[in-house]
Amino acid sequence: MFRAKSKMNGALSWRQPEDVPAILGSHRQDVEETLGDLVAVESQGLQTMLRYHLGMSDEYGNPISSNQGKRFRSSLCIFACKAVGGSIQKILPAAAAIELVHNFSLIHDDIQDNDLERRHRATLWALWGKPKALQAGNVMRTMADLVIQQLNKLYDDGEMVATCSRLLTAGYLETVEGQFLDLSYEGRTDIDTSKYLNMISKKTGALIRTSMNIGAVTGRGDKETIKALANCGEYLGYVFQVRDDYLGTWGSEAETGKAIGNDIMRRKNSLPVVHALEHADPTSRHRLQAIYQKEHLVDEDIQEILDIFGRVGTADYVKELAQKQADYAISALEDIKIDAELRNEFQELVEFLLTRKQ
Repeated sequence: MFRAKSKMNGALSWRQPEDVPAILGSHRQDVEETLGDLVAVESQGLQTMLRYHLGMSDEYGNPISSNQGKRFRSSLCIFACKAVGGSIQKILPAAAAIELVHNFSLIHDDIQDNDLERRHRATLWALWGKPKALQAGNVMRTMADLVIQQLNKLYDDGEMVATCSRLLTAGYLETVEGQFLDLSYEGRTDIDTSKYLNMISKKTGALIRTSMNIGAVTGRGDKETIKALANCGEYLGYVFQVRDDYLGTWGSEAETGKAIGNDIMRRKNSLPVVHALEHADPTSRHRLQAIYQKEHLVDEDIQEILDIFGRVGTADYVKELAQKQADYAISALEDIKIDAELRNEFQELVEFLLTRKQ
């Protein structure tokens, strides 16, 4: 149903790194093929943009061998479906729809942040300009609305399909709301950790939660199991973003492609900054605020802020918070029946999220 065009369009070129957890690799090829078919639109120029952003081609439309993107959300959708005994082939339209929504948000996020690179490559707007990139993002979101309806051809259950459609729409609405909050927090130094965590629960957590929710629904899980898997997704959203914030400050340039303190250089209100502002002594807090009010930061500013983080134990706080949320995610699945192998794969994934380098 979805595979005829994917080979021709180069969607089979994904290669799996050796250290990728089983959950992220087992059905990655199926997702790639599905996405490859979906973005084979009539307009060659638009198709090139979509395939480029998804890591399927270079900017000229030539297929490339790539492991761009983790396909984390679609993998969780498939995992949740498998966990309740659902069909992998039937879940693919939903998994692809989730990836399209996620990538729509990334394209718009790059434009709003004026980011020139993503995953060590030029961003879509940097190559084609903001107007065209905006439209490409909008196309992905619209495609997701259409693709989720493919479930009608695979399931004789209109109510279930309507539920999945509502969940997807609610998920990306919450994601957009979270992005709006993130933008509204820029330049402010009065955001506490509770507000920040609420923001990331929407911007990052909503679609991760939705992925597992939809997977469990299409797999025909019972209400308690569906709720447990959705709750698990909520906790994983925190783990994912908190680790991102850690890497944005202390990540290795060789692995992330960004210099240590990159988020500070960009004056982002990431979790480390929010925590330090909340817990630093008045003198350190004043210095941090003063540095963040500068138009351009220099290396000495970065080091001074890193020193403040060190004095208030920010790095330890961020790592401990990620670990706590990871423990919650594992605990959420303790009381539901899941195949032992799948449970082990999930624990492997959680460990990967806690220790990933990029």
